[in-house]
Amino acid sequence: MAQGRKPLPTNLKLLKGTAQPCRMNKNEPKPKSDKVKMPTFLSPAAKKCWRRVSKTLSEAGLLTNLDVDALATYCEAFARWVDANEKVEKMGGVIKSPNGYPIINPYLSISNKAQEQMKTMITEFGMTPSSRTKIDVKVEEEIEDPVEAYRKRKNTP
Repeated sequence: MAQGRKPLPTNLKLLKGTAQPCRMNKNEPKPKSDKVKMPTFLSPAAKKCWRRVSKTLSEAGLLTNLDVDALATYCEAFARWVDANEKVEKMGGVIKSPNGYPIINPYLSISNKAQEQMKTMITEFGMTPSSRTKIDVKVEEEIEDPVEAYRKRKNTP
C-alpha cells in the first residue's frame, strides 16, 4: 500500500492555486454536484451540521453527489462529539466507578474518538485552517467546470 500524503482533489488544487498540468489526471471522474441532498437518516444534531457545512462546501465546488456519505459521516461524528462533550462538562473528565474508584469518564473516550473521525473527514474536504488559508473561493453566477477552465487557460488536452 502506498505511503505518504493522499492526493488532493483537482478542485481543491485549483482553489489553492497549486494545480500543475503535468500532475493532473486527465481522466479524473467528475461526479455531478446537482441535487445534492441531505440524507434522511441523519440525527437531528447531524442535520444542523449538514445544513451549515454543506452550503459552504457546495459554494466552493467541493461537494458532489458522491460525497454525501462522507459528509454524513463527518456530521454524525460532529453530533456525537458535541453530545459527549456536554456530558463530560456535566460529569467531569474523571468519575467514580460503581466500586467507588476514580475512572476516566467513558464520554471522554467517545468525544476523543469522534474528534479523530472528524479530523479525518475535514482533511478530505479541505476544511482545516491551513487549507482554508490557501483557498481563494470566487462564486460565479454560472459555474464552469474548474478542471476544464484550467485546461483551456493552459491549452492542455
